[in-house]
This record gives sequence, structure tokens and C-alpha cells, in this order.
Amino acid sequence: MRASVLGVSLSLLLVGVVPAQDSLNVRFIGSCDTPGWASDVALNGDYAYVADYTAGLRIISVADPAHPVEVGHCDTPDNAEDVTVSGDYAYVAAAWAGLRVISIADPAHPVEVGYCKTPSCVQGVAVNGSYAYVADDTAGLRVIAVADPAHPVEVGYCRTPAEPFDVAVNGDYAYVADDTAGLRVVSVADPVHPAEVGYCHTPGLACGVVINVEFAYVVDASLRVISVADPAHPAEVGYCYSPDYAIGVAASGDYVYIADADSGLRVISVADPARPVEVGHYVTSNWAVDAVARGDYAYVAAVQGGLQIYQFYGAAVDETPNAEVRTANRMPTFARGVLWLTPAVSTSSSPSWLLDAGGRKVLDLHPGANDVSHLAPGVYFVRSASGVERNAPSIHKVIVTR
Repeated sequence: MRASVLGVSLSLLLVGVVPAQDSLNVRFIGSCDTPGWASDVALNGDYAYVADYTAGLRIISVADPAHPVEVGHCDTPDNAEDVTVSGDYAYVAAAWAGLRVISIADPAHPVEVGYCKTPSCVQGVAVNGSYAYVADDTAGLRVIAVADPAHPVEVGYCRTPAEPFDVAVNGDYAYVADDTAGLRVVSVADPVHPAEVGYCHTPGLACGVVINVEFAYVVDASLRVISVADPAHPAEVGYCYSPDYAIGVAASGDYVYIADADSGLRVISVADPARPVEVGHYVTSNWAVDAVARGDYAYVAAVQGGLQIYQFYGAAVDETPNAEVRTANRMPTFARGVLWLTPAVSTSSSPSWLLDAGGRKVLDLHPGANDVSHLAPGVYFVRSASGVERNAPSIHKVIVTR
């Protein structure tokens, strides 16, 4: 998490904006509050590592996701803004105190073993092999050798046009979320002489980035999908609006998880990178600022609330407002090209229709496959004249994608 973004979060919290709580295809699993302001989270095995701003690094056991519990902590000299884990070490971006290296070999007793000061304010960190890559505010991207964790040392740097908030590394390239300058691609094939090779501007302030295969997912208030198949010519291929202010981003398979401030957790399908579409959400008022995903679980750092754990149920949940326990749905919650209706939802004696968001009928439906490829992507509703099964709902929400 980056200082300026967290500052905005805290100022808006003081205003007291509290949205109505709702959810779609996502359920709350468990939480563990922290003494500071949770600003970032990393996962390693059965533990979550939370950069807790004024309260340093907190280590939380998530072996039982429904009952996460703190097992250890380590203070940092300045605000813990970002964290990543590699092997037996946690690397913490500690603002003006630089990069702090903390041994987590014993999660109950983490201890700092080394540090490296940088010219500016460390806001983000990624580790790849023997090097840590640091987003250092006005000083650009710094490359720090961590082969000897007790004596980390800077070996190279690359200035960026703006002030980097976050960094992700894949192979020989570092991908920097560079505020007003969008996504910057830096070759780190030679860590001593990193050099920018490409960039892609974004319309907002790029503050978070994650890499998944050939795509960079960048948040700049909303989600931008950027192809990095050619690192020298990254290009935006898709975009998905986020209702509040997307700050943190994670990816798992065909889904991207967004920490969207006061709109909580948003789940975006990127199966079609050119047409990303929201397929789930869980709205809270605790200011979600970062997320990490593993399987269908999302671990969210929230300014008010510490570590929050959620599960995405994909296309197989019944939409029940404010319910914490969900049951299997009788039809999919999103469709690409074809919408399948089971006889439990529609029969020849019980007609069904597809309505748009304004309640206008756009299609008569029948049991089995219904062609929806000609419809614009968006939210629709399936309405049946009556339920066939006892307690069967008469209205279902469905998201049509391309």
C-alpha cells in the first residue's frame, strides 16, 4: 500500500461514507483485526503477512480461514506500507526507513535481520531470485541485492517519469505502476543497469499492478488490462469500471480480485481479456486497500478491519442478499454466448423471459440453450411466471459476457 493512497483512504473514512452492504457470488469467511491500518497482505503457506502501517508486520495463521489468528509481529522504524515474502524472509517497504528484511523462519518470533535505506520513500516491493525491486517514490525503481539477507545492498536503479506506487516482476522485466505515468516496463536482465523498454499510459493514477502470463492488470481507480506479450510495446486491450476507487489488485486463473476502497472486494472475469466483466463482489465499509488470491479465496487488507478473508463462488451460488451461507444455484450467474435454463427454472407450462436492467423484456426463454450472443454485455434478469420447485425463486440475476 502506498502512503498517498492510504492518506486519501483515511481522509474519506473520516467523512463517514458507509454504503449499504451487499454481495454477489462472494461470501465472507473470517477476519483478524490488527492494531494498525492494514495496508498490504502477502501469503506464504498457512500464513498471511500484513503490512500494518503504524503497527509494523503482523503474521496471521490462516490454516483455518474461518478463524485466522495472529501468531507474531515485528515492528518497523517507519510505516509498513507493502510486503512480499520469499523463502524464510519477509521484505517490508517501510516508507522513509527503506527496505526491511525480516526473518520469518519462526512465524511466532519474526525478527529483523537487515535493511537497506533508499533515497526516497519506499512504497512497494517485489522479490525475484536474489534481488528485491523497490518502488521508491520520487527516486524511481531501485534494485537491491538480497542474496545475503543480513546485508542487502542497492546495485542499480532506473528513474521513472512520475512516482512509482507498486512493482511486479516476471522474468527479465519489472512492471511499475507509476502514478500519472501509467505502466512502465523496465528490463532487469542486467540488475546493475535496469532500463525502461516500454510503457502504456492509463487515464487515472496507476497505483497497483499484478502480472498473469501475458497480461498486466493495473488499477488506476478502475481496472486496466494491458497486454505485455511484447514488453517493448505494452497495449491496453480491455477495461472494467470499478464503483469506488480500485487500489489493490490480485489475480488467480481467469479472475482478478480488486480491493475497491469503500466498495470492498470486486471479482472480475478476465477469461476474455478484451471484455473483462464483474462477476462478484462483497461490499463493506472498512476500506479495502489490497488483496491477494489463492484458488477461490481472497485475502483482503482493510484499513478498518485488518485481514478479511472471502470466498468467490463463481457461477454456482444463489443470490441471497446479506446471507453469509449460500446454496447451489439452479442456473449460471453469468453466460457467454449461451444461457442455459434447467427445467427447474423454466418449463413449457411456466414461461420465462430475459429482462434488461430497466425491466424491459429482451428475449423469450425456453428450457435448455438460449442464444444470447447478440445481446450487449451487462446485467440481465431471468423471470419465470412461477417456480416449479418449492421455494424456487422467480427472478435470477445473470451477467452476459462476450
